[in-house]
Amino acid sequence: MNAGVAAGHPATCAAGIEILEEGGSAADAAVAASLASCVAETVMTGLLGGGHAIYWDAGSGRARNLDCFVAVPSGRGGAMVELRVPFGEELVHYAVGAASCGVPGVPAGLDALWRAHGRLPWERLVEPALRLAADGVAMPTAHVRCLEMLGPVFTLDEGSRIYSPGGRLLGDGDLLEQPGLVRALELLRDEGARSVYNGTLGAALLELMRERGGRVTERDLETYAAQWSEPAGVDFRGTRVWTRAGLSGVPSTLRALPQSSGATERAVALVETLDAPVDREGDTTNLVAVDREGNACVLTTSLGLGSGDWLPGLDVHLNSMLGEADLVRGELHAGERMGSMMAPSVAVDERGLALAIGAAGGTRLRTALVGVASAILEAGVEPQEAVDRPRAHPVAHLVHAEPGVDEDALGELERRGWSVRRWSARHHYFGGVSAIGRSGPAADPRRSGAAGVPI
Repeated sequence: MNAGVAAGHPATCAAGIEILEEGGSAADAAVAASLASCVAETVMTGLLGGGHAIYWDAGSGRARNLDCFVAVPSGRGGAMVELRVPFGEELVHYAVGAASCGVPGVPAGLDALWRAHGRLPWERLVEPALRLAADGVAMPTAHVRCLEMLGPVFTLDEGSRIYSPGGRLLGDGDLLEQPGLVRALELLRDEGARSVYNGTLGAALLELMRERGGRVTERDLETYAAQWSEPAGVDFRGTRVWTRAGLSGVPSTLRALPQSSGATERAVALVETLDAPVDREGDTTNLVAVDREGNACVLTTSLGLGSGDWLPGLDVHLNSMLGEADLVRGELHAGERMGSMMAPSVAVDERGLALAIGAAGGTRLRTALVGVASAILEAGVEPQEAVDRPRAHPVAHLVHAEPGVDEDALGELERRGWSVRRWSARHHYFGGVSAIGRSGPAADPRRSGAAGVPI
């Protein structure tokens, strides 16, 4: 497996490549890239979000999951703010505001990755993100489309200065300027991840909680810890896939997916295996890093929709995970992790690592990941071609199909009673995949992703 990085933004990818070229490990590259994404991809993720990772250690031949997702806070807090956000042809209900913020996990997760598998100094890993924050970063097309949809949240209070300067939403190529992130990243560089849990950034978060009726308490921050665990394993087309179970549904989907002999049969089988009852939007990003020794790190992070609150003077957006209906399953108990559909994954065969892959896209995450992974592992498709291929996403017996999806397959689905909505263009709705296979890395154009290899 050759070294490389695949991510949701060119600047995120460049940060990871920079660290690999300096001799950093896959974990180092993932940490630096993730910090960069907290500057370049703030419509998708942020420092106060949560995530999941998987790390493949080539030397030991072992994979481990890392849970740094948002935890349920213990405070009472105030009421959430109800919003209706246009999502396709529907208005979707969301709950935001400070009371929707859960205990953040991204900083603790990055610290855990670095301590377990890093080589370079922590301060060095923060440098690419600091430069981005100081210089600003151009908004790519896919991020602009997301911002247009989520404008009601991103222009609340402090966000209007960042995302609609002069009263106009940022457009293609406009500079995203978040000067407060320079100070926030300097604090993270100097104090380490503890800054969010018992340092300066944490104190700013707690002050905002008190002022705006949030639920995160001092004890919540002090007791939060990223958690390593054994991944779920499933045999798939001559490989062993290591991934997450739970809400992701990936292991059960891979087990249920029948082997297919042709493109039409494969497309029909994929849709019928993936059928889901609900469909909602969510801000998520994913990155993959592989180093020269063949170690791999896949990291998926998110703010949810985002609460619409920013740490004063620091331009750090709060997560809104407590307001995400898809993640609130039953009663919430303080200290417990919230559920997540994230599924960073690796596939291994007798030669070692065959594929490292992850996806973003809320309820479309599983569709995107399983579709791309099966094309690579079952049909032998090159990673970038597999990512580029048109996708079909089923929801409650309605199939959403990008242009180019096999028409024979769609016709067969219609004969079986499915309704089909044919989209006019490729769209970020269908998720964003980052992957690295034996023939190279691949990033998703639907999310303006980028992939590269170190020199």
